[in-house]
Amino acid sequence: MTIPSPSPGSVALVTGASSGIGRALARELAARGHDVVLVSRTRARLEELAAELGAKGVTAHVVPCDLADAEARDRLAAEVEALGVQVEILVNSAGVGVYRAFADADRADEIGQVRLDVEAVVDLMHRVLPPMVTRGRGAVINLASSAGFQPLPFNAGYAAAKSHTLLLSEAVHSELRGTGVTVTAVCPGPVPTEFQERNDVGFVSRMPKFTQASAERVARDALRAADRGRRSVVPGNLAVRLAFAPNRYVPNAIRIAAARRIMAVD
Repeated sequence: MTIPSPSPGSVALVTGASSGIGRALARELAARGHDVVLVSRTRARLEELAAELGAKGVTAHVVPCDLADAEARDRLAAEVEALGVQVEILVNSAGVGVYRAFADADRADEIGQVRLDVEAVVDLMHRVLPPMVTRGRGAVINLASSAGFQPLPFNAGYAAAKSHTLLLSEAVHSELRGTGVTVTAVCPGPVPTEFQERNDVGFVSRMPKFTQASAERVARDALRAADRGRRSVVPGNLAVRLAFAPNRYVPNAIRIAAARRIMAVD
């Protein structure tokens, strides 16, 4: 089972494409010859990336969208339909994180986090999967996180959202066995991108450098895992995988105590 090869009229739709992992994934897919639909809230940065990819011989469509808004997602779907293309690869990379005690966080921020990190993923997956199954080919790549392996004090909503993405992806992956369509959850540890700065991710400075992987490495490992039909992957070198993969299996009491020390807000 592999990611579908480029074909006339097919596209890879990449959310969060204006920066970080989403941008790196869009570049990797374009390097494979896929036309792309680039989605984020920031038109100028999408157009910059589209020009870069267009110079390399692929078609890059720019569709700005606030994915946390249900009506905006409807407009996104209508714009993609109007392009006359089929989404054969969906990359859900857009996301936001709230890094503070739940009771101290802004209620709108917590709700917005769920709408973008959970609701938008479910919505876009459900829009593209039935046509993929009908055609017998397709791939969904969902950016989860190693944060989704355990409860995270001071990052509770984000960890819960990424756990939802991970479990949803793995379950649907199993449901789709034999259809020619796969879903892969990508679970990176810390990745030095604008996400950390934008969301005030202070705990990263307390973690060893070897636990980090670049956005480019995450993108390459994500596509390699999807090519192999894997249901999930921790991207990065062996040191990264050893640092985070066991978190899925350690007893919760130990995981929560360790996470509280790492995540505590200064």
